[in-house]
Amino acid sequence: MAISDSERTAPPSWTFLTNHAHVLLCIAADPGIRLRDVATRVGITERAVQRIVSDLEEAGYLQREREGRRNHYTVARELPLRHPIERHHNVSTLLSLVEEEPALAPAARGRSKR
Repeated sequence: MAISDSERTAPPSWTFLTNHAHVLLCIAADPGIRLRDVATRVGITERAVQRIVSDLEEAGYLQREREGRRNHYTVARELPLRHPIERHHNVSTLLSLVEEEPALAPAARGRSKR
């Protein structure tokens, strides 16, 4: 049975990763991203993203640095994942598994393929 176009673009009813993981992945891909843009990409409110970023900072997974009017984030890639089942892996392993396709990466945005 073929998947319709509406099924491909509709948000899934569940995903394998949490919103915390999605926020972390967005920030790792673009450390200067605005939280408003993270909210749009993840599909949650900006306030929810702010709470998640606070959680990640408090746990040491993110460090925020002010640069003018914007924030720049650093991801602690060496820290272990939190759940006992995945604790033997670190953040770097997660990021490498879910890296964005080159066409979607921040440096590639706006470029046209020839």
